[in-house]
Amino acid sequence: MNAIHIEGLRKSYGREEVLRGVNLDVREGEFYALMGPNGSGKTTLLSILASTLLPSSGTIEIYGRKPQQARELVGYVPQSNFTIPNLTGRENLIYFASVLGYSRSESARLADDLLEKVGLSADAKKRVSAYSGGMRKRLEAATALFPGIKVMLLDEPTTGLDPSARRMFLGLLQDLKGEATSILLVTHLGSDAEIASKVGLIDGGRMIAQGEPEELRALSGLRNVISIETAAKSQRAVEALKPFSENGRVLETDVGYRVYSRDQEKATPEIVRALDRAGARVVKVESATPSLEDVFFKMTGRSVSGSV
Repeated sequence: MNAIHIEGLRKSYGREEVLRGVNLDVREGEFYALMGPNGSGKTTLLSILASTLLPSSGTIEIYGRKPQQARELVGYVPQSNFTIPNLTGRENLIYFASVLGYSRSESARLADDLLEKVGLSADAKKRVSAYSGGMRKRLEAATALFPGIKVMLLDEPTTGLDPSARRMFLGLLQDLKGEATSILLVTHLGSDAEIASKVGLIDGGRMIAQGEPEELRALSGLRNVISIETAAKSQRAVEALKPFSENGRVLETDVGYRVYSRDQEKATPEIVRALDRAGARVVKVESATPSLEDVFFKMTGRSVSGSV
């Protein structure tokens, strides 16, 4: 059974078409990650599902109903924080429960249950203003887990979190995977998408491909990836690497570059020498498993993170 069904979804702002015939299905209980760069239409799609925005055309259904008719089934966690800073974590959840129509006693019980579920029981009585970014994001995820909510929509939930908080939040999502709640996560980070059951790649408002992470890796044809960490990055280094990579495409990362070579063993020492001639000091070179960011780059020629 489909929790979410989207067919031929289009959205325009004046002459600018943001979504261009998107087709997407999320099965009941499935964890689906929609990955694409900023400006690819991800947030627009999520806003339409959350019924805060109307489509220009297409079919959009949540359990067979239009989004406006299925609001009670949807928990939406936007990019911007929405919990109330001067209330405690517990008070926030009691407030949101009361908005949903629960009694005071029911709201308190649900708040305690949800705080335990997201690992915040020990911090229940702290004001949200004292929460770290990761704690606040987990609290906001809890608002999408009230009874009766069947679909969780998450818009770039790990943006701005430090590595430790990111790992903890993604661990929470992994714990939720396989439960009755269907999750649709939008992200520009391949490492976030890796934990999903199914991944869709979107660029320029169009779906590029979708499938399980391993299916997408196979579809891309990528086998050999060389990961290079350098002391500094430069255009000279990029130019030096292009002859060693398929179609001259070099993916820039936070710490260096990724090169797609058919012969890693032969290419690796030559790459080190070429970078040395370009004045780039190599810190580490290693073979790597193709990531979803590599897959996106291979299919589109663009970096999903927007760094190149």
